[in-house]
Amino acid sequence: MSGGPASTKPAGGASARPHHAAATNFLRQFRDPHSRELRRLSAHQFMDVWSHYDKDGNGYIEGTELDGFLREFVSSANQADVSPEAVSDAMLQELKRCFLEAYDDNQDGKIDIRELAQLLPMEENFLLLFRFDNPLESSVEFMKIWREYDSDGSGYIEADELKNFLRDLLKEAKKINDVSEDKLIEYTDTMLQVFDANKDGRLQLSEMAKLLPVRENFLCRQVFKEGIEGATKLTKDDIERVFSLYDRDNNGTIENEELRGFLKDLLELVKKDYDAQDLQEFEETILRGVDHSEEGKISRKQLTMILLAIARHNQDDDA
Repeated sequence: MSGGPASTKPAGGASARPHHAAATNFLRQFRDPHSRELRRLSAHQFMDVWSHYDKDGNGYIEGTELDGFLREFVSSANQADVSPEAVSDAMLQELKRCFLEAYDDNQDGKIDIRELAQLLPMEENFLLLFRFDNPLESSVEFMKIWREYDSDGSGYIEADELKNFLRDLLKEAKKINDVSEDKLIEYTDTMLQVFDANKDGRLQLSEMAKLLPVRENFLCRQVFKEGIEGATKLTKDDIERVFSLYDRDNNGTIENEELRGFLKDLLELVKKDYDAQDLQEFEETILRGVDHSEEGKISRKQLTMILLAIARHNQDDDA
């Protein structure tokens, strides 16, 4: 491991009890032995921390994993080298409540990789790649970026394509001169480990969507989560809001990346993990259902048909 655990353990004269606590607290190696503040983590060290606590590899620190993380996070900051077990259950529950309130952005009761990145101090340049302050406005922009960096049209972002994407992010932040080619390779490797959920060495659409987040799934918020429970509640204004979001060039149709961005948001309502092939098949299915006559474009009328059908489907499921 790149952090070198031995460098932060107490000197040889330390008593057996502190040595045992240090050996069983994974986070203590990343704290300054005097101030107990967490040192800035490298990309690899951050990945090591994530992998250590996400023991089942499901992309979240949750349940007993979260309990263990919080016990070690608190006890590692104590000057007395207390054991994680010294954190009482009552203290743990209060700590968990405060912690989730502060860092659980989507309020799902667990911590994902982006939420952990906001908690731990990291290399500034690596932290920039999480784009906390600059999410995309919509999935239309996401699909334009996807097309640009999937340069071979394979339907995946391969390692070299991801490196190009990260390089351009650092250029945009005027930080590329601070990052060597070796460091950029390290960042690419780490981002692949973090976001490549199925471990095939590349990013599919749903994995890239976690790395490059959209501010919010507009359809989820505007159409299906704000009290619109069925077709009778879907108003003309709702339709117009949706159409305006995706018709970015205002030409009266939703097409190309506009259409794929709309379909990506639709697909996310029904499927958690998806790739470019899933999106293509979904597009074919949706367009067949709206009397589609013009390749790759949908009108307001066709959009209305799609949203009404989905609203009715949701209403039937809730019945």
